[in-house]
Amino acid sequence: MRAQPKASHFIDGEYVEDSAGAVFDCVYPATGEVIAKLHAATPAIVERAIASAKAAQKEWANTSPTARGRILKRAAEIIRERNRELSELETLDTGKPIQETTVADATSGADSFEFFGGIAASALNGDYIPLGGDFAYTKRVPLGVCVGIGAWNYPTQIACWKGAPALICGNAMVFKPSENTPLCALKIAEILIEAGLPKGLYNVIQGDRTTGPLLVNHPDVAKVSLTGSVPTGRKVYEAAAAGLRHVTMELGGKSPIIVFDDADIDSAIGGAMLGNFYSTGQVCSNGTRVYVHKAIKGEFLKRLKARTEAILIGDPMNEDTQMGPMVSHAQRAKVLDSIAKGKAEGATLVTGGGIPNNVTGEGYYIQPTVFADVTDDMTIAREEIFGPVMCVLDFEDEADVLARANDTEFGLAGGVFTADLTRAHRVVDALEAGTLWINAYNLCPVEIPFGGAKQSGFGRENSAAALNHYSELKTVYVGMGPVASPY
Repeated sequence: MRAQPKASHFIDGEYVEDSAGAVFDCVYPATGEVIAKLHAATPAIVERAIASAKAAQKEWANTSPTARGRILKRAAEIIRERNRELSELETLDTGKPIQETTVADATSGADSFEFFGGIAASALNGDYIPLGGDFAYTKRVPLGVCVGIGAWNYPTQIACWKGAPALICGNAMVFKPSENTPLCALKIAEILIEAGLPKGLYNVIQGDRTTGPLLVNHPDVAKVSLTGSVPTGRKVYEAAAAGLRHVTMELGGKSPIIVFDDADIDSAIGGAMLGNFYSTGQVCSNGTRVYVHKAIKGEFLKRLKARTEAILIGDPMNEDTQMGPMVSHAQRAKVLDSIAKGKAEGATLVTGGGIPNNVTGEGYYIQPTVFADVTDDMTIAREEIFGPVMCVLDFEDEADVLARANDTEFGLAGGVFTADLTRAHRVVDALEAGTLWINAYNLCPVEIPFGGAKQSGFGRENSAAALNHYSELKTVYVGMGPVASPY
């Protein structure tokens, strides 16, 4: 076992084990090897984590934002110092190639801690409101104990994206990573303690779908932030609503990329590939419906096929590898089933569609796949696949493609490629999504808000906007004279 943690949970500043919890395996997706065994949280572990968070949060709320920020910025420094170590763990946890994890995972977590640590002193201020002789003021106050529930595609990043704004606002967090990728969040908890975070403010507990309700329904929890699928989001939202808890939902998508006939074809292909094949296609904001103008469809597909078939698939620890396996055998099976439906419903398979022949062993590899001649009613164009499967659809008219792009329950993201910036802004204004790109795709620096619309969720991760979702306004009216009363 190459990645066995000291214990399954991290509570009140130390590793904690409860062998009464169900045992589950952490599997390296490249080989199928069990690299760690952990215990799911028992109700006693959940109670211990929340009690620790609740006790620590009161004093933390009275700590100045500047002091909180100093700790987060130190955590960012430690993460960067240990980027290689953390990236290798991310690769073991997820199967993503090391050339990706070294630039996109721990580093983005460090960016989050640095950003929120840096804006704390100025962004958490309230307003002074003059009212003649009287006045009022507002102050932004923490919510209390926040629960973070992570997905398996970006375990380090999500642990930081949820933890940083929660902590800087004066909250405590209990974070539950996906049972598929349980290792990375434990390291983030360790680093926060090393950076000076008081014990109990960032606890990590393991578990599966039975653990989430124990957290979401707990009376001492004030806020739930979920990254996950739409069906999971509905269940969590329903449970949180029963307790009138604050909720942020970052859910799935079936996002469109629209490529007009005046676009730079190579850039558009690059954007479409990033929006479909990065992280082996396991990215919620992926632009899996690529609408290409008929005038350039032939050339687009020709170049796309060549570039897709040149992707180097193999050992994720090899620096040259560009695509690793999927996170699990079950996820690969789901994607292969979607590919089979695409073939059965008449889409043209341009490339891929199976398991690569250059890999051996028990790894969960799959070929990057491109379908052309996809129609809007096909299953692969309607349902989220969450794998490296790109659907290319034709269009000629702008109004028509906008109507088709918006004809979905999802609204997480979208993109447009065109040389006409007037048209670009017009199109993104019309697309029903929360996060959009012009002549780029899937770039998510911490400075900008990220989140969806419609069934893709609500609330925002990152940027100063995230502070609104981890705090609330308190309003104080100050009377400066005698109270006038008719009684």
